[in-house]
Amino acid sequence: MGKIVNLKETRKKIVKKKLIMNILFITVSLYILYAIYLIIRTPTDTVTVENGTLTAEESSNGFIIRDETVVKGKNYKNGINQIILEGEKAAKKQTIFRYYGTEETKLQVKIDELNQKIQKALEKENTFQSSDIKNLDNQIDSKLQDLKNINDVKDLFEYKKQLSEIMLKKATIAGENSKSGSYIKSLMEKKSKYEKKLIEGSEYIVAPKSGIVSYRVDGLENVLKTDGFEELNEKKLDELDIKTGQIISSSNEEAKVINNFEVYIATVLDSLPAKQAEAGKKVLITLSSGEEVNATIHYTKVQENGKVLIIFKINTLTDELRCYRKISFNITWWSVSGKKVPNDSILEDENHSKYVLRKNSLGTSKCYIKILKTNDKYSIINSYSIEDLATLGIDVDTYKGINVYDVIMLYPKK
Repeated sequence: MGKIVNLKETRKKIVKKKLIMNILFITVSLYILYAIYLIIRTPTDTVTVENGTLTAEESSNGFIIRDETVVKGKNYKNGINQIILEGEKAAKKQTIFRYYGTEETKLQVKIDELNQKIQKALEKENTFQSSDIKNLDNQIDSKLQDLKNINDVKDLFEYKKQLSEIMLKKATIAGENSKSGSYIKSLMEKKSKYEKKLIEGSEYIVAPKSGIVSYRVDGLENVLKTDGFEELNEKKLDELDIKTGQIISSSNEEAKVINNFEVYIATVLDSLPAKQAEAGKKVLITLSSGEEVNATIHYTKVQENGKVLIIFKINTLTDELRCYRKISFNITWWSVSGKKVPNDSILEDENHSKYVLRKNSLGTSKCYIKILKTNDKYSIINSYSIEDLATLGIDVDTYKGINVYDVIMLYPKK
């Protein structure tokens, strides 16, 4: 019996030792893990105050809404001849494009043939050289030289028009005074009739208002309207099924005039800054091209799922905002610069006043601060004013506020 009792006691001792060893192992393991956590979390017990900038930013996709008026004529099937080019400004009632006439190609061929005949007839009349003719010849030579150095399409059209007018003047003068005057005159009369017919067969379209001319018409001009923000929601925008970054194709049937002083971007967001957004607040929009534009929060509406429809207003119509219907962009909600400190260095006293502990050779001193802006890691701070310090009962003569390059405690002990 004695041996059995001793055996039981021995087993109990072994179990007890194992339990103690397990507890010690767990304790040491937890301590090591906590030490590693502290090393990762707190690489140093102090930090230097520096100047810095905090921003609240996020990226999103947005729908472009413009104040745009589509213009279309009766002869839209004939194709467009652009008078005002894509992206150029037009005044109200200014001709922006014309539709080709039904027989325009045939008429143009006939006019070109007559021009060649007139030119050949004039070349044979070498005996007549008045001062007016010589002056016109000089103008023609000058225009031809200028044409060699012109790259802009608009300038090219204008020079060709001027050259044609000069040659017409020369033909008129020479035709009236040359031996072949009757023949040249008859050619010019035919040409005039064809040109008149050409003009009569064209339909000219004028701008209903001043603005930027665009031939990129996608059919959403009367869907995404500047006077219909209340009707928009996340579901309606998604149902449009527009690809982000897709350029609107140019139309050969119609055009539109866009108000270049206001354009809007509609987007749906779920972030904290979006939920705190208020109409009238200024933000910075960065387009995918890298171009930065100032914007104003124009309209907000909370959706059924808690997200927020936000419409930003921009007072500049950039090329990107004109050529696309849906874009990716970045929003900078706010940006503040000043003295930057980690949030883990900020403490709060019993009066809920914020402060940091500045470290010096004698120990630490309390520095009261005001938090101007904060994010999840850092804050931009400022010192208390003299009036605020007096309210807290602090002697302003001996008190020293927080400054750049001060060393403050990181995760200080209370």
